[in-house]
Amino acid sequence: MKELPVLTVVLGRVSLAAFALFFYLRLRGHHFPTDLPTLKAFAVIGLVNNLIPFSLIVFGQTHISSGLASILNATTPLFAALVAHVIGNEASEKLTIRRIVGILLGIAGVAIMLGPDIGTYGLSSMAVLGQLAVLGATFLYGFGVVYVRRLSQQGIEPAVSATGQVAATTIMLLPIVLIVDQPWTFIASVSNSVLLAVGGLAFFSTAVAYILYFHLIKTAGSTNASLVTLLIPASAIIMGYLFLGESISLIALTGMGCIAMGLLVIDGRLLKYFK
Repeated sequence: MKELPVLTVVLGRVSLAAFALFFYLRLRGHHFPTDLPTLKAFAVIGLVNNLIPFSLIVFGQTHISSGLASILNATTPLFAALVAHVIGNEASEKLTIRRIVGILLGIAGVAIMLGPDIGTYGLSSMAVLGQLAVLGATFLYGFGVVYVRRLSQQGIEPAVSATGQVAATTIMLLPIVLIVDQPWTFIASVSNSVLLAVGGLAFFSTAVAYILYFHLIKTAGSTNASLVTLLIPASAIIMGYLFLGESISLIALTGMGCIAMGLLVIDGRLLKYFK
């Protein structure tokens, strides 16, 4: 969003989501934990699932299209599978030959998309940096989804985890935004459409989405839950075309195809139909 700095967008997103989720918890009668270990866990999730990746994605999308960003974001299950193998405590999350093949296909897809820009402009180009920023965010999402799975195994409700992480992110980010962005210097000139966009990010893409996502992590496992990112590229490409006038290149579509194939191999269910 060109009218707002990156960190201010992220703060608006998580702070409004935190208010909405605390209200939701109150309506549902859920208890919010205040013990130190759980609060520390919320801070970790807020850092790796919100503060850093949200900032990287907002930065990345100022230099690449929303469609390309969404394709790169679809690599989250690849990173989730790797992280779950290294630090996960469930046998079902360990790497198998099938998952390794899927990860390699996904890496090939990313290489296809990054290759032309790196070859033409080098690693310093803003288009390359934008793509690397989104990839960095997806790696953190992969770590975050495994960490949230651990919390759910401790009996913490998905809505409570979602509330804790956005509240922790708000507390960590507020002083940074006040010092770096100084929002009082520009907030009066921000258009209503931008404010509505931030509100939509907060309520629909953060508060509601995290309740559903955390529930899915609890019931389906970290790697399977992260497969929902398969739905993002198609919808983002369509939205970008309809509302932002964006186009998608053949290279990006080829990369998306490799990533999609990799994710389908990791998931494994589609392969059953060919046996």
